[in-house]
Amino acid sequence: MLKERLIKLSYGRKRVMQIGADAVLTWSALWLALYLRLGGEGWLWPTADQAWLFLLAPVLALPIYVKMGMYRAVMRHFGSQALLGIFKSVSLACAALVVAVLIGRDNGWEVFFPRSAIVSYWSLSLLMIGGLRLAAREYFMGDWLMGGAPAATSETPPEAGMPVAIFGAGAAGNQLLASLRVGRMYKPMAFIDDDLSLEGRMIAGLPVYSSHHIARMLGETGVKEVLLAIPSASRAERRKILDQLAPHPLHVRSMPGIMDIASGKVKVDDLQEVDVADLLGRDTVSAADELLGFCIRDQVVMVTGAGGSIGSELCRQIINVGPKTLVLYEHNEFGLYAIHSELQGWIRANKLEILLMPILGSVRNRTRLEDTMTAWKVNTVYHAAAYKHVPMVEHNVAEGIMNNVFGTLKVAQAAIRCQVQNCVLISTDKAVRPTNVMGATKRMAELVLQGLSAEQAPSLWGDDSAVRCVNRTRFTMVRFGNVLGSSGSVIPVFREQIRRGGPITVTHPDITRYFMTIPEAAQLVIQAGSMGEGGDVFVLDMGQPVTIVELAHKMVMLSGLSVRDEVNPNGDIAITFTGLRPGEKLYEELLLGDNPSTTAHPKIHRANEALIAWQELRVILSHMNTAVHNDDYGRVRELLLSTVQGYAPSNGIVDLIYEQRQG
Repeated sequence: MLKERLIKLSYGRKRVMQIGADAVLTWSALWLALYLRLGGEGWLWPTADQAWLFLLAPVLALPIYVKMGMYRAVMRHFGSQALLGIFKSVSLACAALVVAVLIGRDNGWEVFFPRSAIVSYWSLSLLMIGGLRLAAREYFMGDWLMGGAPAATSETPPEAGMPVAIFGAGAAGNQLLASLRVGRMYKPMAFIDDDLSLEGRMIAGLPVYSSHHIARMLGETGVKEVLLAIPSASRAERRKILDQLAPHPLHVRSMPGIMDIASGKVKVDDLQEVDVADLLGRDTVSAADELLGFCIRDQVVMVTGAGGSIGSELCRQIINVGPKTLVLYEHNEFGLYAIHSELQGWIRANKLEILLMPILGSVRNRTRLEDTMTAWKVNTVYHAAAYKHVPMVEHNVAEGIMNNVFGTLKVAQAAIRCQVQNCVLISTDKAVRPTNVMGATKRMAELVLQGLSAEQAPSLWGDDSAVRCVNRTRFTMVRFGNVLGSSGSVIPVFREQIRRGGPITVTHPDITRYFMTIPEAAQLVIQAGSMGEGGDVFVLDMGQPVTIVELAHKMVMLSGLSVRDEVNPNGDIAITFTGLRPGEKLYEELLLGDNPSTTAHPKIHRANEALIAWQELRVILSHMNTAVHNDDYGRVRELLLSTVQGYAPSNGIVDLIYEQRQG
């Protein structure tokens, strides 16, 4: 095919062809300019004197075109900057010819080159040389010569690319259009925009439709996919748009955010699946710099569970605030390696003066914790290390208690002994009236910090020497719900199930959850930790709870598919209900009481909840430690029931080792 052969030509041969074409076009523009001026007087062929013009015109113009870089531009990527370059080059070449004629006249060379012909020569050169390049770009890109696109039908050949519409006819939409036209994967057919002044008009050869006329657009263009080009829109605005698109059989994808494009992380045409956070429609509140920096800036910060989904995001946020040293404490070797490598690369790329210390260790090893805190004189600890998968902890009760309860206790003991100033516990909404062991252990962890915070000179329980020291550590707990994209989140599970063709599995048709993005949660955790006075339980504003089955429906529809159910038996993806898992609740809560108080941050509230005195709690912990080591799970449950307010297990004891022994 001619197009492919031309594309495969060497750069040198392409350049020769372009120079030859420009020489012919220069002669043609000059001849036509003179003919238009002199043709009425019988002029057709240049005189001997005028022949010098035809020699001088390309001799002067072509070196200028080369110098101005006209032959370095790639035809398929030809844009507005290249057109401006042609304007400058042609204008300069025309001026050079006029100067040459004037110099010649001063030296006795008489040639009739009228001013009107000069203007015509300049105009025709622009039209011919620029027009040739625009025509070549359209030819190599495969679009129609006028830049439009033919209406697609079900018979559109596959080589024409996927017919798509671009939502957003602004600067981002036009930039995306230009990028898509370079390739062959997508064929832009239309813009969608709610600006009433644009409806029914043409932009870059594409018709503009209102979001109220999407059905008509589908019938007229055959679009199969919508690409969102609204990187600056708020989450609430994006959710409104997604709700408008949801009823139609369209796969919706999104252009990256402006900051990601500007930073060079992605290109304009690096399309991605719609962020599920957009479906929630929750706009984040700007962080308060003084709250972010209070426990971090120029200090030594330690994060336990640094390789986990929450811990790793905390580390990313902390690095951006500017600590002196960040200690990554993690028992998972690969998780520690991954976050350390990522942060080390970020520090090098941004030339930051931050020490990064990767420490392998368990929160159940108090000696390791104390050695770490002492070695670097830690100022603030963010305790994110925990087992948090509800069914998994339900089947492994002992490990859940030893890690979540006693691991937190040992972090707190080490913080007190090493004179750490701030210790922030990452808690969960499942700690409120829990129905599972995981939630009960997280509430126990909160009670441990509340008890220690209220005790001015606590005995470090478990220390044979019964060392007592003054508690100078400010303990804070931050409670929030599910985070999108964390380990165990339903979102990646649903995406994979949709990719495989279904079915999507949901435990119960009425199950609801609170959701928040990981970066937002981490940022709020840091700010909440700065506001604590000691023993505070902070609750993050999670917005409205989301029905999981509704979330599944939207994810299916935004993948361009339909849900298969009784109403639509021929749909693409079925949703099946598997029943609640051990310990799982239908609804989650964030507060034990109904009297939260406000704080300096609109998204952070302070819970007012009862605590247990440390001396009483010490006895309970001692009994629980004995029960766990004796595999007495009945006693463990009794202690949880008597200690954790509202604990109401939804099932019997399902610890796997316990069941095996009972069997």
